[in-house]
Amino acid sequence: MKTSANDSLLARAIARPETEEKVARRILDAALEQFTTFGLRRSSVDDVAKRAGVSRVTVYRRFQSKDGLVEACLLREGSRFFQTLDEAVAGLPTMEERVVEGFVVALRHTREHPLFGGLLRLEPELVLPYFTVQGGPSLTATTDYLTAHLRRAQQAEGRPDHDPRPVAELMVRVAVSFLLNPAGCIELDDEDQARAFARRYLAPLLDA
Repeated sequence: MKTSANDSLLARAIARPETEEKVARRILDAALEQFTTFGLRRSSVDDVAKRAGVSRVTVYRRFQSKDGLVEACLLREGSRFFQTLDEAVAGLPTMEERVVEGFVVALRHTREHPLFGGLLRLEPELVLPYFTVQGGPSLTATTDYLTAHLRRAQQAEGRPDHDPRPVAELMVRVAVSFLLNPAGCIELDDEDQARAFARRYLAPLLDA
């Protein structure tokens, strides 16, 4: 797989609603099922078309290539991830609590997600570029998302008016590092430990 030239699509995954037309949505549903069952390497456009009940021409007309189909599938699941994250922290009263719970939810959701977590386990060599050497657009988009939340918290909670982007990027990089290499002194499968880590080391960054 290669990085699409239209990297702005990655940024739009943060807030975009699911607006795909009916056939495209059916294709993406089939692609998600195909990729999570057989992985990316063993899946073809023909497999997805057959599972969706459409012709391969229909798939190519909407997504141009297998890479385009994979990217669209990842983008839709990324959009759903951010919606899940927003819903999980929306009722918490302070940014510290939202950072702590958001860290736990992000790790849990990514590890348990059939596409993200499954591919990290089954085909890490195909997925790792999206988190590392080809991960610039996704890092930027996720940092933008968290930066916006931190800015709103500054205004709502009367925090000092400094640029929150470096703190947001640091938090994103920490979370990604734990996803890629969970082995360490923190047992991240224990959500109480994950919360304690975020409360002690991540939340204080808000006042850095």
